[in-house]
Amino acid sequence: MKLQVQPKLIIHGGAGSSLHGKGGIEVVRRSLHTVVEKVYSLLLSGATACEAVVQGCYMLEDDSCFNSGTGSVLQSDGQIRMSASLMDGALGRFSGVINISRVKNPIELAQFLQNSPDRVLSDYGSAELAREMQIPIYNALTDLRLQEWIQERQDNFKSTMAGVVAEPELVETSNARRGTIGVVALDGYGKIAAGTSTGGKGFERIGRVSDSAMPAGNYATGHAGVSCTGIGEDIIDECLAARIVVRVTDGMSLKDAMQRSFTEAHQNKRDLGAIALDASGAIAWGKTSQVLLAAYHDGIAIGDTLELPENSEVGCLS
Repeated sequence: MKLQVQPKLIIHGGAGSSLHGKGGIEVVRRSLHTVVEKVYSLLLSGATACEAVVQGCYMLEDDSCFNSGTGSVLQSDGQIRMSASLMDGALGRFSGVINISRVKNPIELAQFLQNSPDRVLSDYGSAELAREMQIPIYNALTDLRLQEWIQERQDNFKSTMAGVVAEPELVETSNARRGTIGVVALDGYGKIAAGTSTGGKGFERIGRVSDSAMPAGNYATGHAGVSCTGIGEDIIDECLAARIVVRVTDGMSLKDAMQRSFTEAHQNKRDLGAIALDASGAIAWGKTSQVLLAAYHDGIAIGDTLELPENSEVGCLS
């Protein structure tokens, strides 16, 4: 089928404190641009928005630099529990898994659940689904994340979160660190999808639920799609993804919807970020955190948000 519109794509690898130096930025930039290049080529070849989003999430989950899939942070008991969701904007269908362990790609289960009558599963149900799907058991633990947890345990878990990225040269000392990955795509047929995946915030209480498997952190309609990152509790309190998408669906421009939503988040002292697309092809991002690790393809070239000013920021490309 011939493409009817120019595909657009935006992805993120989390939000957090400043990257330490140009070397750190380039590590993340290479990772993000590689994913954008691969996934955008799929969109040009006719892939649907959902297919593109899932492929992008797979690649980001497999990159141990980011806090999702391989490279996920450890919770307070030293275990990895991941959450992910997928929303097909054309169908208005949300699916996800919460606190699943021992799988490589949580987004795979979220994708499967798109066609299930029960579309969001908790830890036990997710584990049973993985067994039914015959997904191989996988250990997502990396040495860097283990050392991070051991160091924090020795310090009696004074930090509230783990590092947003897992690279030796990117180790951060601030407590305000968080990580998620996300993909939002507009395909050549004018359909939008959004996907988000995370290993949690690290060192958290067992059973804590992330925004990544909620419409608060991942939402799409036929008008717009949003994936969020940052402090999950702040995102939930703002119901950020759904708030932005509903505003666009109700007639507000994506730029204005992002600006109003992030002005409110800033006033409420939230610490978060988001990426977005709308049906017209506009691409947008916003942050109240210092850094938003995002990259996009506007139909002409790849760009990113890695060197934005550290203050609250909203950007939009029409």
